[in-house]
Amino acid sequence: MKKKINAGINLVALLAIAATMVLFTAVFYGVFKSQIMADLRIYALLLREESPGELERTGRNMREEKVRITIMDPQGQVLYDNWADSVGMGNHGMRPEVRQAIDEGEGQAIRRSETLDKSTFYYAVRLEDGRIARVAAQAESVYSILGGALPGLVWVGAVLLLLSLLLAHYLTGRLMEPIEKLTRHMDDGTEIGYYQELEPFIHTIRKQHADIVENARLRQEFTANVTHELKTPLTSISGYAELIETGMASGEDVVRFAGGIHQNARRLLNLINDIIRLSELDDPGEEFEEERVNLHELAAVCVEMLDVNAAGHGVSLQYTGSDGYVRGNRNMLEELLYNLCDNAIRYNVEGGTVQVEVVRERDRVVLTVKDSGIGIPIEHQERIFQRFYRVDRSRSKSTGGTGLGLAIVKHIVARHQARLELDSSPGEGTAIRVYFKAET
Repeated sequence: MKKKINAGINLVALLAIAATMVLFTAVFYGVFKSQIMADLRIYALLLREESPGELERTGRNMREEKVRITIMDPQGQVLYDNWADSVGMGNHGMRPEVRQAIDEGEGQAIRRSETLDKSTFYYAVRLEDGRIARVAAQAESVYSILGGALPGLVWVGAVLLLLSLLLAHYLTGRLMEPIEKLTRHMDDGTEIGYYQELEPFIHTIRKQHADIVENARLRQEFTANVTHELKTPLTSISGYAELIETGMASGEDVVRFAGGIHQNARRLLNLINDIIRLSELDDPGEEFEEERVNLHELAAVCVEMLDVNAAGHGVSLQYTGSDGYVRGNRNMLEELLYNLCDNAIRYNVEGGTVQVEVVRERDRVVLTVKDSGIGIPIEHQERIFQRFYRVDRSRSKSTGGTGLGLAIVKHIVARHQARLELDSSPGEGTAIRVYFKAET
């Protein structure tokens, strides 16, 4: 990047120097041309005051100054020329400067000689007796001037280019200094001085770096947690199977060990399914079908489906609500409802209640799942939606939870651009609210 910026500045400087040289030459030649034409006009106007006899004497004087004088009759026939014999010079009436002088009183023109690489400047005036007086002078052409000045221009351009290279190197270093410091002190929190214009860029880089570091940490933690969570049921299954295989278990023990194998295998399967589901939800490119969904109907069906499960835990499951339409994926919303309700049942108390409610509030639909369970201490509430995070690990495993249910809930909420709110106190229960944008 530094080399590209340096090269870009140098290229701009080179083009600016070249353009300046060309412009300088053009302006100089324009001033030079205007000055010559102004001098010729003065000479031509002075000839108006000359008598016919004085013109020849003036012509001889002008010849020494390398100024050519030509006198023509009103039709353009040459009568006198101080540089050449007028006889045989022919008629000049169609020359642009002569034609203009005949018609308007004054005329001018510039003609370039390719052979001599010079330009001839002409200025003609109409005298009082109708004759035409024309004065002319030769000068170097713009190409000749440019060629003559080229060595000097090259030296000046070389000096300017050298200064530009040094300045470009210095400016590039100054421009890149904050970014280079940032790369060296990305993690140590060192204060970095930078230009105000770079502030959004620096903040974005730091935020992205922090996100990358955090994601790497979460992935490492997730890998360790997955390994641990898979290892526990597999160890139990292996242990039970080994006892049965060696004949150390018999009778009722075989049945009990087989039940343990079955329970751990089911937990292992649930864990694998949840991990796969989280992996799918983690993919931002995964598209899902959206439709107009009545959250009230989904909640009612979910409560009815989990009623037996709640009764098995000694928990009363209740539902109240009214129609509330949202835009979303039906399967994901069913999964969200199931995980919230299942979690509220698992972490409840004997004789506790779970209340599910769907209500429409102006431009939003609010889903509330409230339980009278064990609650969540304030220090755990920010992390409760992280993968494998458990407030009470022993209780979670005894109830068959994988520790991924609320993580799945969080992902589904994010996919639907909804908002999640948690309200919980130890011993008083937990209320989780999800705010969806209402679909008309």
